[in-house]
Amino acid sequence: MNGDEVVKAVREVLGSSLLEGVTVKPNRVNMVVDKGAHRRAIEALKSKFGEVHLFSIVGADLKDRLELTYNLWLYEAKIHVMLKTSLPLDGLEIETITDLIPGSTLYEREVYEMLGVIFKGHPNLKRLFLPEDWPEGLWPLRKNAKLEEVA
Repeated sequence: MNGDEVVKAVREVLGSSLLEGVTVKPNRVNMVVDKGAHRRAIEALKSKFGEVHLFSIVGADLKDRLELTYNLWLYEAKIHVMLKTSLPLDGLEIETITDLIPGSTLYEREVYEMLGVIFKGHPNLKRLFLPEDWPEGLWPLRKNAKLEEVA
């Protein structure tokens, strides 16, 4: 199995919602999908390649949007998939993947807490690291965060 087969399998399911699919190394694939297509991409990976391990969800504030990167390992294929999607700043909601990959629970909570992304359908979307008295709406990893307001 190789990266091109992974891209092809996801493209067959997503069609034009797979915005980019590139094999960057023999065991590494980068994909960019439309907002909301991340679930179908993960379902396609699980269906075609078996067990999928999520080892991080990374959120990045790119000033004009937030980008989420789901780092996935396909055990049988031995391929690392970086699956990216972007969220507009005025629409920071995306479907949870906790029902597909239960281990995503804590990663989604961290991205919620640090960047303000709402994972719709998450079973326990609450703070993970910040103290209970942390100001509501102050997302510490956002570029516009005014952390000097925290005493």
